[in-house]
Amino acid sequence: MAVFALLVTKHKLLLFVFGILTMLGLNSFIAVAELERFEQPIKADGSLSFLVVGDWGRRGGYNQSQVAFQMGKVGEKLDVDFIISTGDNFYEDGLTGVNDPAFEELYSKIYTAPSLQKQWYNVLGNHDYRGDVLAQLSPILRKLDSRWMCLRSFIVDAEIVEFFFVDTTPFVDKYFTEKKHSYDWRGVLPREEYLLNLLKDVDRALKGSNAAWKVVVGHHTIRSAGHHGNTVELVTQLLPILQANDVDLYINGHDHCLEHISSPDSPLQFLTSGGGSKAWRGDVKWWNPAEMKLYYDGQGFMSMRITKAEVDVAFYDVLGNVLHKWSSSKPLRSSA
Repeated sequence: MAVFALLVTKHKLLLFVFGILTMLGLNSFIAVAELERFEQPIKADGSLSFLVVGDWGRRGGYNQSQVAFQMGKVGEKLDVDFIISTGDNFYEDGLTGVNDPAFEELYSKIYTAPSLQKQWYNVLGNHDYRGDVLAQLSPILRKLDSRWMCLRSFIVDAEIVEFFFVDTTPFVDKYFTEKKHSYDWRGVLPREEYLLNLLKDVDRALKGSNAAWKVVVGHHTIRSAGHHGNTVELVTQLLPILQANDVDLYINGHDHCLEHISSPDSPLQFLTSGGGSKAWRGDVKWWNPAEMKLYYDGQGFMSMRITKAEVDVAFYDVLGNVLHKWSSSKPLRSSA
């Protein structure tokens, strides 16, 4: 316990130093490689449409196949450009390697609809870290299924909107101390340096973005009334960066539900799409009704359509019923 306390203290000290350097304009002295950037074209009419699903990989069980079927129908109707996965892609313990048949059985053979044969942008969840993390990151999987794109943290630039995918699992303290599960930390250790560099890189990328909309995607919750609730480490370390850089949306999974929480003091919206398979019925904590726009403790997914002026969000259940819609426009929000 003493060793852990020392590590936590060191971690917080490094984050404090990062904050001081940022205020002084000296954070460029922290060496870090830029996040890899990918270009995503928009439609001829200037719009972009996509689906979001999370916590899904269960060989079709727990209604995963039914969710995939409805995703295919909605994806065709919206003519989606890509799909985002919010992590926990392969239960229970990730992949065992690049030749693990689970990749095909939990992914390629499930999401077979023509409309879902688009690029998938995936982040890692905590269950993915329990397996061979490097397997999910390997270009070999892209050769097995060209839709697959999974990196720890990266940027997708779609002209009117930029998506900042953030590797959130290494932020969570308990994963480094629990005895029940083991995690593949290759590429993450030393943890303090990894997180410090990641926070700096995300902050710098957000500051440099000229996109009309800024969207951050991670596996773990920041604000949630679900089973896991708020992720304290992200509230204290990542959230201030999002708020300081006028991020519009934070999209996550981790809690097995569909959820929309608005910020009481900023335009930032928290959208949870973790209903890709197993859901936790009735597992909800009280939240201020003025901020809680949706909480659905069942399976489903989310869609989004973005133009330069407007964003439209919809949540769907396992039968394809629309549970909740939300829209925002830049002119309206600018005048608020």
